[in-house]
Amino acid sequence: MEKPYTFNLLQLLFLYLLLPFLSNSIPPPAQTDHSEIISRFQQYLQINTSQPSPDYQKSTHFILSQADSLSLQSQVIEFVQGKPIVLLQWPGSDPSLPSILLNSHTDVVPSEYSKWVYPPFGAHIDEQGNIFARGSQDMKCVGMQYLEAIRRLRSSGFCPKRSLYLSFVPDEEIDGRDGAEMLASSDVFKNMNVDIVLDEGLASPNENYRVFYGERAPWWLVIKSNGAPGHGAKLYENSAMENLFKSIESIWRFRASQFDLVKAGLKAEGEVISVNMAFLKAGTPSPTGFVMNLQPSEAEAGFDIRIPPIGNVESLEKQIAEEWAPASRNMTFEFKAKGILHDDLGRPLVTATDSSNPWWTLLEEAIKKANGKIGKPEIFPASTDAQNFRKLSLPAIGFSPMANTPILLHDHNEFLNQAEYLRGIEVYESIIKAYTSYIPPGGHGDSRDEL
Repeated sequence: MEKPYTFNLLQLLFLYLLLPFLSNSIPPPAQTDHSEIISRFQQYLQINTSQPSPDYQKSTHFILSQADSLSLQSQVIEFVQGKPIVLLQWPGSDPSLPSILLNSHTDVVPSEYSKWVYPPFGAHIDEQGNIFARGSQDMKCVGMQYLEAIRRLRSSGFCPKRSLYLSFVPDEEIDGRDGAEMLASSDVFKNMNVDIVLDEGLASPNENYRVFYGERAPWWLVIKSNGAPGHGAKLYENSAMENLFKSIESIWRFRASQFDLVKAGLKAEGEVISVNMAFLKAGTPSPTGFVMNLQPSEAEAGFDIRIPPIGNVESLEKQIAEEWAPASRNMTFEFKAKGILHDDLGRPLVTATDSSNPWWTLLEEAIKKANGKIGKPEIFPASTDAQNFRKLSLPAIGFSPMANTPILLHDHNEFLNQAEYLRGIEVYESIIKAYTSYIPPGGHGDSRDEL
C-alpha cells in the first residue's frame, strides 16, 4: 500500500496564492457568454430607428463599436446626406476570390405604442425568454447574428479564404432607394467583387427555416373615377362613387380567386398576385366632416398589388385597363410605383435553388450541419433589398433563422425568443464558414457565369 500524500504548510500556501490565477484561466460559463450576447442584441434594439425619423447616427455609432471589437475594417458611406451605409469587411486570405455580402437594414417601421404590452424600444425579456422590440424579427436580429457569428469564428481561430462584407443600409422600409439601391449601383459595390448576397427572410411557425429565392414586386395602383355631381337624395347612373365601387367589386373578386388558391394549399402566398386596398378618398369636406347631401364628382382608391416574378403581367395590365379602370366608365389609373419583375433579357428575377447554384447547395449543407431544417424554397411575399442585387444578375437568398416563431414583422408586440436568436447565430456561423471557404471547381478566380 502506498503511503498517503500529505501537504505541508508551504505547499498549501502556494496553492492558496495560485488559486486566483487558475480561476481566471477558466472560461466563463456558457450562460455568462449568452448574457453578453443577448445584452448586445438588446442595445441594438433599444436604438429607435423607426421611420420617418430614424436615429441613424446612434445606430451607426453602435455598429462601428461592434466592428472595432471584432477588428473588422469599416467605412461609412452617405450617397444621400443623413442616410449612412455602414460597410464592414473581414478580409479573406485570397483576394482573387470573389467576396460574400451579408446585407441587413437598420431602419424599422413605426409602432403604435398603446398597442404594445411592453415598450417597442425597451427590448424587454419576459419569463419565457421572448425579447419584445420593434426590429426583433425585422431585421436587427439578423444584422447582429452576422456579427455574433463572426465573433465566434474569430475566437475559434478561423480565417476566411474569401473576403466577407457586411452592409447595414438605411431606408429599406421606405423602398430602399437611398440605401441598398444606391449601394448596388455604385463603384464601391463594383469594387467589392461580390458573388453572393444573403438578406432577410421571414420567421417560420414550424421547425423548418424558410428560405427565399425571389420576391413579389410592388405595383401601387391609384384608380380615379369621375361623374356628374348630384343631390344626395337623387338616384342616377354613372356617378363617380358608383363607377368606383363597380371597380372595387371586380378587384375583390380577383383578390378572392387568388386567396382561394392559398387557402386551398394549391399555391404559396408568394406565388399569387395579392391586392389590398390602401386608401379610399371621396366626398366634399365641410367644417364638421363632409357634406352629406352632395354626391361627389370625383372618387379614388389606392391598391397595393404584389406580383410574383412568374406572374402574367400582360394579363393583369389588360384587366386593369378593361375591367378595373375602363375609360368607358370615366375612369383613369396610374401607378405610383411599379416594381421590376424581369432582367434586361426578360428573365424572372429569381435565384436558382438547385445544383446549378453552388451557393444554394452550400447553404443547405451549412444549415443541416448546424442541426437546422429548411422547407421548400419560396418567393418572398413582399419586397426586400435583395431585389437590387438580383437586378445585377447576382444570386441573392433571403434567410432569417427563426423557426418555431410566429410571424410578427410590422405587427404589434413583435418578439423573438432568445434561445431561437442564439441558435440562429450558430446557423450563421456554419454558413459564413462554408461560404468564405468555398473554392470553385477548377481553382481560384472562376467567373460568376461559371457558377
